[in-house]
Amino acid sequence: MQQKVKLIIIVGPTASGKSELAVKIARKFNGEIISADSRQIYRGLDIGSARVPGKWQRVGSDPPKEGQTLLRFVYKTIPHHCIDFVDPERTYTVAEFKKCAENAIRKIADRGKIPIIVGGTGFWVDTLVYDLDLPEVPPNQKLRNNLEKKNARELYRMLKKLDSARARTVDHQNPRRLIRAIEIARALGKVPAIKKQSPYRALWLGLNPPPAVLEKIIKNRTRAMIRNGITKETKKLLAQGVPKSRIKEFGFEYRATLDYLDRKITKDELYERIVRNTLHYAKRQMRWFKRNKNIQWINPAEAQKMVTLFLFNFFPAPGKRHKI
Repeated sequence: MQQKVKLIIIVGPTASGKSELAVKIARKFNGEIISADSRQIYRGLDIGSARVPGKWQRVGSDPPKEGQTLLRFVYKTIPHHCIDFVDPERTYTVAEFKKCAENAIRKIADRGKIPIIVGGTGFWVDTLVYDLDLPEVPPNQKLRNNLEKKNARELYRMLKKLDSARARTVDHQNPRRLIRAIEIARALGKVPAIKKQSPYRALWLGLNPPPAVLEKIIKNRTRAMIRNGITKETKKLLAQGVPKSRIKEFGFEYRATLDYLDRKITKDELYERIVRNTLHYAKRQMRWFKRNKNIQWINPAEAQKMVTLFLFNFFPAPGKRHKI
């Protein structure tokens, strides 16, 4: 029987420290990171998506062999895959992500390294790790025309009746995502249930800061987001010809920023709205992840001790304990 590829999977709510923990583990265990974030896949969303500040670097100097790429996204010396490469005007689906990640896993494993899946988009992570069957659902224009007449609240109620699990994770204020989720639910039924067996041998690690700690981190990150120029980033997307309607689909950070640029809200209100919506989003993420009993939950304050224990069991090495 073919041996299963080992994966390390790091999940948890936004701003919980997943990316930095992943880099530490990758350095210690010769790993590479695969991003499972539905917004960090797009170019130009650095600040609003809280993407790690990596850089695209050239790989080698010789002409690439067939199937190789000349560039790779690197953060703190660690290659990252499925990140920062899709045109923001194009919609990238979970099925496309699954293909991208499976390809990355295969190449990382062939190099003798450990693939590390990191991200807060629970549906994307489950789709990859549990090999969920996702038939392509073509657009239903007649249905879309009818749904576009409804507001976000009405769309959310419809989705909740069709697929309560998907409704718990989708952005409640994003009509396009709600419409697409309804379209899929109408065509396929509910989100496929998690399979009991994964095609991978996976170690699931979840970061879950105490609520007060997470709120403080989110507030600090929001201040930095505004200070570092989410308004300039949004203006740049507009200048590139990305429609406002599309920018709004990238999340509440961009919707609030557009309202600020249109003078509908003040800078203080921009900050307050992003903080409030980020906290709501973190709760939705945790509701999704709590369904998965394979996740080993970790308080970030005790991360080094607990992660070392889990990794020691996952990568047994006689007489030697790995520390991160």
